[in-house]
Amino acid sequence: MSKKFTAVITKEDNWHVAHCVELGVVSQGKTIEEAQANLKEAVELYLESFGTEDLPESTGEVVLYPLEVA
Repeated sequence: MSKKFTAVITKEDNWHVAHCVELGVVSQGKTIEEAQANLKEAVELYLESFGTEDLPESTGEVVLYPLEVA
């Protein structure tokens, strides 16, 4: 059975940093595609280690926007 999670990728210097919001799992890659693949592998390893019971799943609704404060 597959699970759905929310992933956010940000660009930091020369790396793309991928973060699974619900699990707190983070990975990176030189390209977006590499960061996505690395995060998927990291999440799969996390689930193998800790199981899939009682895990939060994505709500399917994500709102991202730039926020600037003084």
